[in-house]
Parts: sequence; C-alpha cells; structure tokens
Amino acid sequence: MGYGPGQKRVREYRGQLPSPGRPTVAWREDRVKFWAAIRSGVMTEDAAAVAGVSSPVAFRWFRHAGGVNPALPPTVSGRYLSFSEREDIALARAQGLGVRAIARQVGRDPSTISRELRRNASTRTYRLDYKATTAQWHAERRARRPKTAKLLANDRLREYVQQRLAGAIRTPDGRPVTGPQGPQWKGRNKPHRGDRAWTTGWSPEQISRRLRAEFPEDESMRISHEAIYQALYVQSRGALKRELVTCLRTGRALRVPRARAKQRAWAHVTSDTLISERPAEVADRAVPGHWEGDLIIGLQRSAIGTLVERTTRFTMLVHLPREAGWGVIPRTKNGPALAGYGAITMSRALAETITQLPEQLRRSLTWDRGKELSAHARFTVETGVPVFFADPHSPWQRGTNENTNGLLRQYFPKGTDLSRWSADEINAVAHALNSRPRKTLDWKTPAEALDQHLQSLQQPGVATTG
Repeated sequence: MGYGPGQKRVREYRGQLPSPGRPTVAWREDRVKFWAAIRSGVMTEDAAAVAGVSSPVAFRWFRHAGGVNPALPPTVSGRYLSFSEREDIALARAQGLGVRAIARQVGRDPSTISRELRRNASTRTYRLDYKATTAQWHAERRARRPKTAKLLANDRLREYVQQRLAGAIRTPDGRPVTGPQGPQWKGRNKPHRGDRAWTTGWSPEQISRRLRAEFPEDESMRISHEAIYQALYVQSRGALKRELVTCLRTGRALRVPRARAKQRAWAHVTSDTLISERPAEVADRAVPGHWEGDLIIGLQRSAIGTLVERTTRFTMLVHLPREAGWGVIPRTKNGPALAGYGAITMSRALAETITQLPEQLRRSLTWDRGKELSAHARFTVETGVPVFFADPHSPWQRGTNENTNGLLRQYFPKGTDLSRWSADEINAVAHALNSRPRKTLDWKTPAEALDQHLQSLQQPGVATTG
C-alpha cells in the first residue's frame, strides 16, 4: 500500500529519524511536583508518592540530577500546547475532524494544529497516527536546549580544575609529588573515612577564586564554584570525572537538599525529656543515683554502653553483642538492627544492667541524643528511671561520662572491633576502673565511695525526743 503526496511531503519534512527511545513514564508536571517535595525536605520515596510515580523512577530522577534541583517552572508558557490540549486534539482527530475544525475547538490557530500533527505524530507507524502521550513526549524532548558546559568546551580550564580538585601537587621544578594511594571509585555515596581520597585537593570555591589571581588577563579562565559542583554532581554535564567527588571535603556523590540537611534525627527527644526538665538536685551532685550514659563506638559497627554515676563516678559497662544474622544477612534499609545497639536491644540491655542496683541508686539517666535510646519510654516503664537527653552538640552537659569514656579508651582503643571482648572481660575493665583512686573523690575509689553511700542508707534512723 502506497501513500499520497501529502504524506510523502510530511515524511520528507520530518525525515527518517532514528527511534529516540522509550517514551517517559511521567510528564513535566510530575517532575515539578517531585522536586517541589524534595525542596520541602521530604525523602525521595515520599516525594515519589507526591508526584505519583514509582520509587525507582524517583530515585533515577534524583540520581541523574545529582540531587541538584533543575528548577523547572511550575507551568509552561501559554504559547505552547499543554498536555490537556493535545488530548483534545487526539480525540478530535480520532473523530475525523479537519485541522480548522480542531483549531476552532481547541482555540488555537490552524497553523499551530497543522504543525503539531506533522511534528509530534508517531514515527513508528505507516500512517502518522497522533497520540497525546507520544506527542507530549516528542514536545518535551524537543524543547530541551542543553547548553554546552563551560568546562566541556574549554580544555585548558577543565584540566586546571581537575588537577586542583584531585590535589595534583608539583615541586617548583614541575615534578609531581605522589601521595598515599587513594581508594578505588565505586560510585557510592559518602565513602567511609578510611576510604577517602588524599585530602590535598582544593575546594571549588578556592579554585574559582584562585583563577582570578593566576589568570588576571584571561577572561576565558573563569568559572564559578557552583558550576564546578554541578559538573561533579549532574550526570548530564559530563565535564568532570565523577570520581573527583571523593576529593571534596564531604565526599558526597549526590547533593543533599538544603531542607533535608536541616532536619534532625531527634524525633525521639520530646519536650519532657530535655535536660532542662531534669531535677535541680542532679546538678549539685549531692544525691547519688543520677547517671550519665553513652556509647563508645568501634570498627564494624561495634559498641559498648557506658554508665557513670555522677556523685561517686562509679562505672558500669553494658555488653552489646551482635544479633543473630550479623555478617550473613545483607544490610537493608529499615531492616533489623543486627549490630547490637538497636533501639529495642539497647533498651533491654540497659534495663538488665541498671536493675542490678538498689532502687535508691536509680533516680535518673542523662543520655546523648543518639537514636540508640529512642525506646526510652519502654526503658522508663521497665526500670522506673526517667531519661533526659542533653542538648545537641553539648558534651559538657555529660562531662562525667565524656571523661570516663576517655579513660576507657585506654582499654578499648579507637579503631578496634569492640565485639571481640566478652561480657566478663568488659566487667573486668569496669572493676579495674572502679578500683582506681580518683582525685575528685579525695583519692578514694569509686567503689569505696559507692559502698560508703550504701552503708549510710542501711543505718537505722535515730528517734528524737521532744
């Protein structure tokens, strides 16, 4: 079956274009909703629900954009056809209406409708079938006008920026200075501290400012620090090597939205558990029974809980063994806490430790803002000990515990796997610490100070006569 001269002219006008790929699953309006939700600080999965797309699609949008909001305007100009207008055109076309009749119905010029039917109809059928979804996809794809990145067009500038980011240090005679071997780039976000690259690279702002000093007369050697960041984060830029993100101070492979970065993971801290609500008797250390606690962290997500009594400096250590399945079950998001200090596990282990004390020595507990004690309400119900949380970034509010943790590092050095020690070995360390004389106790040991207090509680009261 042949086709008429009109269709022949249309095909010659459009050309035999190769397939641009699979049509998108969402339109511009969906992306606008998605990035508006991201800008408000919600997580990517929640933003996907707001936009009405699946989580894999949303994560792909976020990853391809490098976490950088493309700042799409909420609506397109009225001079362009909208998706609803294209649906009306497709419906009228299926009813057999002509171009002028469709133009009167939609409220557009006939030339606009004719051009739309030529440009955005399906290319993979014999006849130029017009479908609203395919037309919208063609229109959005054609509307993209990506500018060539400055670093992509200027080889000299790109080489300068890459060398400074990578920390390429040279001697005055031009010989390169080799540093420690850097990690292998695996595309992961936020590499561990031990896997970070050699931190001799300059920051993007330092590079941007230094260009003006080194090339004062060359206007082509100018670039803003934001352009450098976007060249690293946004995949479509393609100007700089992606592995150079490991040379940044944060080491992030994706940009974190500002609203999300301002959020604090302290939802478990309520108004009645703030340290300002703690009884006044805790501050003067006159009454024993008020404790401070925290974790000391080791390699492979290992930890040991520490409890210190504020008056006598008596120390108790909490053994936190690994849960069953550690090292076998792969780490999953929102999966079970197998490291040994999840909220429920921590609450249970802390309750077993502190209930060994008499009731008179269980008055309160002041903890750091770690989420390991997010089940503090359950702990209080089981033990009767109220929990208070220190202010953020205020370690001096738990100075006794911080000082004790420093002493414990003599027995549990940093950079070691703390799960290697058994409960008996940890208790032996606590006994050794409680048997050391302390200057603040007038050279008595914490065990002697606590025993003296317990003896005073056991003495019967003396009756008075009036």
